[in-house]
Amino acid sequence: MRRAAMDALVRWKSDPDRKPMVLKGARQVGKTWLMKEFGRSAYKSCVYFNFDEEDELKSIFETNKNPHRIIELLSLIAGEKILPGETLVIFDEVQECPDALNTLKYFREKANEYHVIAAGSLLGTLLAAPKSYPVGMVNLLELMPLTFDEFLDAIDPPLYSYYTDIQKGQTIEELFHNRLLEAYNHYLIIGGMPECVDSWIRYKDPARVAQIQRELIEVYENDFSKHNGKVNSGRILMVFRSIVSQLAKSNEKFMYGAVREGGRARDFEEAIEWLVSAGMLNRIYNVSKMEHPLSAFDKLDQFKLFLFDTGLLKQMAGIDNGAILLKSEYQFKGQLTENYVLQQLKGQFDVEPRYYSDRNGEIDFVLQYGTEIIPVETKAGEDKSAPSFKRFVSENHPAHAVRFSKRGYRKDGEITNIPLYLARKTRELL
Repeated sequence: MRRAAMDALVRWKSDPDRKPMVLKGARQVGKTWLMKEFGRSAYKSCVYFNFDEEDELKSIFETNKNPHRIIELLSLIAGEKILPGETLVIFDEVQECPDALNTLKYFREKANEYHVIAAGSLLGTLLAAPKSYPVGMVNLLELMPLTFDEFLDAIDPPLYSYYTDIQKGQTIEELFHNRLLEAYNHYLIIGGMPECVDSWIRYKDPARVAQIQRELIEVYENDFSKHNGKVNSGRILMVFRSIVSQLAKSNEKFMYGAVREGGRARDFEEAIEWLVSAGMLNRIYNVSKMEHPLSAFDKLDQFKLFLFDTGLLKQMAGIDNGAILLKSEYQFKGQLTENYVLQQLKGQFDVEPRYYSDRNGEIDFVLQYGTEIIPVETKAGEDKSAPSFKRFVSENHPAHAVRFSKRGYRKDGEITNIPLYLARKTRELL
């Protein structure tokens, strides 16, 4: 599968100011595959070290701080000479050896000619802790589940070729509109976890995909109990399992009392931080004003949490595939669509999306594009009703106002209707 992150790694390789690279992201999103594939395709050779599988590796980093000495010892273990710029050195599951993570600082200072990349599940939680890694001494890259465009490229290359050529203002023929909508529906069901996408390509069996999704959810829940941090693992599990019911409360901020009766912020704040840092939840804040700069108006006590993969959310919510495929109305349709849109918007803009909510209504997402503020409405079907959104547009006349829906790509007065399958191209189409 082609991953857009590969392009970022290729740029990193040739960057004269390159630092050791740290790849973060939730478990099973494809970090190990990406690092090995990058080593295979962009270097003469690569050497791979896994701190979870090879305990004795840790002693090298516990007793040595000199990167040249470390390279010597790693060459002996790998059975080949590690050459600057020609060999990619991969440290996997590096969270199991904080000393190795800290060594990246010395590689940056004293041996930057060596190309080193490190990754690990739950690494985000370690990076969020103060003094746990060399701040400013590494490049960071986040890997997420496959976005819709990566998914489309994997399952239908000819249709992906048409998709990439779609330009601003272009008319999309009905035949292609319908085919892309079908692919979008499939993405809601399968999601972007590489194992699920691979299974779909090979067997086209939704039951197999659902089984993999159930197993992944179980793996994550087991991870919570195994993590050895200070955060109570039971509370992490409670927050994770509450996501479906939290989102189902339509247009509501995250409620601590919905996790556990009488629950308060102080009970669950750390668990939420842990899940966000681990890359498993996406958090967006409510803003008090839709003005530039958005972050200045964050209401830090009002936020929504979404799951990092829409396919897994569909599985956790127990939505039947037929409901998605048969144009039926079903509970949670809007929330699943919002989760999808946020997943596609992430990383497109320099400032993370927000939402706006007051007594008079809600704007689903608020984007900052340069100094411009863009209101976004998300519709699961072809419905156009959106009183709060329309009121904001008619009163403020923003340069752009975006509605995502299953309608065609067109301008409706001041509102640009972007089909849901084009959400990943939002910035390109503005």
